[in-house]
Parts: sequence; structure tokens; C-alpha cells
Amino acid sequence: MKILLPVNHSEISSRIIEGLAERIHWLPPGTVTLLHVVDMDRLAYRMIPDFQLEMVSAQAAEAGSVLLEKQAALLREAGFTVELRMETGAPREVIPRIANDENFALLVLGRRSSGEVRDVLFGSVTNHALHRVRCPVLLF
Repeated sequence: MKILLPVNHSEISSRIIEGLAERIHWLPPGTVTLLHVVDMDRLAYRMIPDFQLEMVSAQAAEAGSVLLEKQAALLREAGFTVELRMETGAPREVIPRIANDENFALLVLGRRSSGEVRDVLFGSVTNHALHRVRCPVLLF
């Protein structure tokens, strides 16, 4: 089974990893692809010189690599086969595209509430993905 698990630096992302590790026996054998998306639009600010934006981008990529390795270690320790992947772009666009184009059997996402009306039930990335993927979605 091909499972796509987008991760970021949030608390819910860590809880998803822990939850999957505890529930490995619920899932058929397969591979979990941990995906971290670096959102360059959120990193870019007006009036910031290109060299500084490149530096911020490089730091974001390094932080993403560290995050992926840390989360992968927890899943591997639990018995999962794990692949790591980092992409750039808007997570709300990148996640559904990868899930659909690469025929993942399951997408695992987290719920969050940010206090805004539109995000009370689901985070905007989660809500966007729910309406655009063809595979089943497991919400934590």
C-alpha cells in the first residue's frame, strides 16, 4: 500500500507520526512517503533582496530535511518502510497533485483549528486536499 503523509513542523504532524507508529498493525504492508512542502510564497516578502530570499529558502530546505529524517526514524523504528520527499510550492496544490498523479492508496492528513471561521473544522490545506484527491483520506 502506498501511503502519502505530508509533514510540517506542527504539533499535529508529530501526533500523526506517533499515532501511525502505534497503529502499524491496522495497515497492510507498504511504503509511507513522508512529504515536506516548502512554501516559497510564504517565505517571500516584498523588499527582501534575492540573496536573502535564497538564504531563507536554503534554511527552510535544511530544516525540512532535518524534520523528514526525524519523523522517518520514528516510523522506521515502528516497522514502516519510509521514503522521503521534499517539494516546493503551495502545499494545498502540491499535496493533491502528488497524491493523484502518483496513485497513492491513502493520504494521511491532520485536522487543526486556527480560530478562523473557514478553518474551524479543517485546516485550509486539509480542506483543499479533501476535495481534490481521488484516494481515501485518513484524518487524524
